[in-house]
Amino acid sequence: MTVPGSSREILALAIPALGALLVEPVLLLVDSAVVGHWSTDALAGLGLAQTVLTTVVGLCVFLAYSTTASTARAVGAGNLFRAIRSGISAIWLAVFIGVVVTVIMLVGAQWIVVCFGTSPQVVNEAVAYLQVSSVGLPAMLVVQAATGIIRGLQDTRMPLFVSSGAAVVNIPLSVWLTLGLRWGVVGAATGTVICQYAMAVLLVGVVVGHARRLGVGIGPDRSGVGGAWRDGLPLLVRTVMLRIALILLVVAVTRLGTVVLAANQIIMSIWGFFASGLDALAIAAQALTGKYLGGSQAHLARATTARMTRWAVTGGIVMAVVVGAVAVACPAVFTPDIEVQHAIRIALVVVLVGQPLAGYVYILDGVLMGAGDTHYLAKAGVINLVGFLPVILLVIARGPTGVVGLVSVWICWVFWYMAWRGVTLRHRITGEQWMRLGQ
Repeated sequence: MTVPGSSREILALAIPALGALLVEPVLLLVDSAVVGHWSTDALAGLGLAQTVLTTVVGLCVFLAYSTTASTARAVGAGNLFRAIRSGISAIWLAVFIGVVVTVIMLVGAQWIVVCFGTSPQVVNEAVAYLQVSSVGLPAMLVVQAATGIIRGLQDTRMPLFVSSGAAVVNIPLSVWLTLGLRWGVVGAATGTVICQYAMAVLLVGVVVGHARRLGVGIGPDRSGVGGAWRDGLPLLVRTVMLRIALILLVVAVTRLGTVVLAANQIIMSIWGFFASGLDALAIAAQALTGKYLGGSQAHLARATTARMTRWAVTGGIVMAVVVGAVAVACPAVFTPDIEVQHAIRIALVVVLVGQPLAGYVYILDGVLMGAGDTHYLAKAGVINLVGFLPVILLVIARGPTGVVGLVSVWICWVFWYMAWRGVTLRHRITGEQWMRLGQ
C-alpha cells in the first residue's frame, strides 16, 4: 500500500504525467522540424499560427486544472458521484467553447495573423495552418476536460497511454502529409487534427465508463455547465494575463525579421518541452493537494509541497543540462538554415539557465490550483503582467535588433516575468489562507 505523502505516491502520479505532458511539445517540435525542412517562411508561419492556437488552448486550460482540483477534492472527501458529475459538465462546457472558437478562427484567421505585422509569405503559411488546425479545437478542449477528471481520480497513466498512441500515429502521418504528399503546413495541421479527435474519443470513453458505474447521467446540465464556467473563471483571468505576456514576447520578436522569428519558434517549442516536463510535478501537486485538503489532511499538503518544490528546482537543473546539451549541439535537426541555427544556439542559453526558476514557479502554481486558490492566482496574474509590461514594451520600442534582440526578449521573459511569478507565488504559499479543508 502506498503511504500518503510519500515519494512513491508522488512519483506514481508524476512519472506518467511527465510522459503525457511531453507528448504535445514533442509533436510541436516534430511539426517544427518537418515544416522547417519545407521552408523558412513556412516555419515562421507555423510559429505564428501555433502562438494563436496555444493561446486559445492555454486560455481554456482551466477546463483541465479546475476539473483536476474539484475532482481530487471530491475524491479526498469520498464523494465520487460529485467528482464525475462535475467533470461531465466540464466536458460539455469544452464542447460549447470549442465550437464557438472554431467558427471565430475559420472566419478571422487572416485578420488575426496580419495583426502580428509580418511578411505576406509568412502570413499565407500561418493562415493555412491556423484554419486547418482550428477544426481540431473542440477535440483538444474536450481532451483537456477529460484529462482533468482522470487526473483528479489519481490516474495519470491513462492520459499517458492515449497521448503516446496519438504521437505514434501523428509523427509518421505528419511527415507523410507534409513532405510525402507535399501539402506543406496544411499536411502538418491535418495530421494533428486527426489525432486530436482520436484522443478525445478515447478519453471521453474512459469518463463515460466511470459515469455508468456510478449511475451518473452523461447529458448536459445547464446548472452544472454554468458551475463549471464559474469555477474556471478565475483561472481564465490568470491565463489571460499569462497569454498577454506571451503574445507580447512574440510581438517583440516579430519585428526582428523572418530568420529570428523562425529561430524563436524553435526556442519556444523547447521552452514548451521544458515546461511540460516540469509540469509533471505540478500535475501531481494539483491532484495530491486537492485530495489531501478534501480529506482535511493539511499536514500532508504542506509536507508534500515542500518535497515537490525541491524536486522541481532540481529537475529544472537536470533537464537544462541534458536536453540543452543536445539542442545546442544539434540545431540542424530543426532547420538546415545556418542563420536560424546560429540564433537558436545563442538564445537557448538564456532558456537553459532559467529552468530552475521555472520549476519553482510551476510547482507552486500547481499547488495553489490543487487547493482551489484560484482567486489569488487571478490577482497574482494581473500583478505579474503589470510588472512585465514596462520592460517588454521598452524592448519592443527601443530594443536591439537581430540575434541580440532575440536574446534581450528572452532575458525579459526568463529573468523578469518569471521572477515576478515566483515572488507572488512564494508570498501566498508561506501563509495559511490557501489551505481550505474539506469539500
